[in-house]
Amino acid sequence: MRPVVRGPWPKDEDGNDINYKDYATARAELISRLGECCSYCEMRLNTALAVEHVQPKNPKGVSSPIRERELDWNNFLLACTNCNSTKGAKDVELTEYFWPDRDNTFRAFRYSEGGIIRPSESLPESKKKMAQKTIELTGLNKHPSHDPKASDRRWLNRGETWNIAQESKNDLQENDTPQMRRQIIRTAMGQGYWSIWMTVFEDDPEMKKRLIDAISGTAKECFSEGNYSPTHRLGGQI
Repeated sequence: MRPVVRGPWPKDEDGNDINYKDYATARAELISRLGECCSYCEMRLNTALAVEHVQPKNPKGVSSPIRERELDWNNFLLACTNCNSTKGAKDVELTEYFWPDRDNTFRAFRYSEGGIIRPSESLPESKKKMAQKTIELTGLNKHPSHDPKASDRRWLNRGETWNIAQESKNDLQENDTPQMRRQIIRTAMGQGYWSIWMTVFEDDPEMKKRLIDAISGTAKECFSEGNYSPTHRLGGQI
């Protein structure tokens, strides 16, 4: 899960914080800052990318939306239909999960062949449980075999992307040129699933730097200089 920087509350022409009357109007600014991809599964979308509330605006048991959550810039991310609907109206305690705008979520999860996402083996047991809860909250553990008729293709798409990334790595080994590296980044940005590309190229610091720089909003402070390995995020849980 790509760690992101949402940035400060947007200002109007007079330099004042924008007073959102409809949270959907924040979508363009969020895309400008975070890129056209889901903040959870990292699927790239040109359309159907919704403003997602980290803490739900209308949690179960509440008769009307909580305005402080509904219109709070600091409560916004972007989400695809599947992540948004799976997360739904379940109320969440922020400290019980990992969040891409608060933590170095790339440290929390391990991506592997076939599109599988698991808690990172390097985590202490308590953090592994948090990572697993985060996976379940957003449905990143859903497999097509659970419901063959379902429209949720995130797992399949991750598996396909893994194969493309691995083929790209093989191509690079045969023809390591600046042009090939640029082409791989273009492919990665069009394909989506940033964390898969970072994992496949984890032994290539130069490619990791290109991937970190390629999408607006990637939290660069979450990666060390030199080899661009994930590091603890200041103020985060990991």
